[in-house]
Amino acid sequence: MEYLIAKWLHVLTSTLLFGTGIGSAFYLLMTSLTREPRAVAIVARIVVIADWLFTATTVVAQPLTGYWLVKLAGYPWSASWLKWSIVLYVVAVACWLPVVAIQMKLRDLAQAAASNATTLPAAYWHYFRMWVALGIPAFFAFVAVFYLMVAKPATF
Repeated sequence: MEYLIAKWLHVLTSTLLFGTGIGSAFYLLMTSLTREPRAVAIVARIVVIADWLFTATTVVAQPLTGYWLVKLAGYPWSASWLKWSIVLYVVAVACWLPVVAIQMKLRDLAQAAASNATTLPAAYWHYFRMWVALGIPAFFAFVAVFYLMVAKPATF
């Protein structure tokens, strides 16, 4: 029973982590492409809130539930799928950490543009490109982690 609880928590938090990430990225990307400062300000504000509520908590929960699962299942820490999962998770989180600060800058720049009835400034697009550049490797790292967690290939 303990194993099933650990597995359920691990799957649940991974779903929340990935789902919030991809959903937030989609909405901020699509809204930014409209170039409407008011809309971007609203969505960026919500994305920042979602990141703190869901992403931050699940980024912490994932390694904890993963460790618990490894111990309960008796998986060897030397398994290549497990090592690579950890490495890719660290890569994804290392990309996400600066993204949090970038999203707050995007939110503030969009809010200022909306308040002043101006277009989104060049600085917004500079940070937006950084946001995209960090989001792409994080996305693919998480996709690879999902594969490794499900398939647990003997060699990887």
